[in-house]
Amino acid sequence: MLAETIFSAVSAAGLGIAAITAYRKKYLSAARIAGWSLVPLGLVMTGAVEWAFDTVFSPVAWAGFGVLGAAWLLLLTTRGVERRRGGRKATDGGARPGAVAPGASAPASASAREALTRPASGTPARGGDAEDFSDIEAILKKHGI
Repeated sequence: MLAETIFSAVSAAGLGIAAITAYRKKYLSAARIAGWSLVPLGLVMTGAVEWAFDTVFSPVAWAGFGVLGAAWLLLLTTRGVERRRGGRKATDGGARPGAVAPGASAPASASAREALTRPASGTPARGGDAEDFSDIEAILKKHGI
């Protein structure tokens, strides 16, 4: 009962401050203050304050919070151990997590990638594209790429 009275008084004081703010022609701030002031009153009216105070002084509720904390701690610990071991154990025949799909090619080495990006004899594969990329090639050569 005392908590509901305090929350209602806080709400009334906030609405008073909102009225003074609106009197000073700061309507946006007054509306914001009024909105925050109505929150405690709404909590009292819905019964959330009474429920919260009943929960705070209930030993069964605190035991429930203890059980939830223990469950959270177990889940967090098992996740950490799982990450330390390198992921979950695969049940599909022991394939490692980074395995390549069947039919996929292996990643190319750095020298193979350079050979693919470099033109073979300096002549373009298509006739008009060499002029389009000459500026880009000059920039790349300037930066040593």
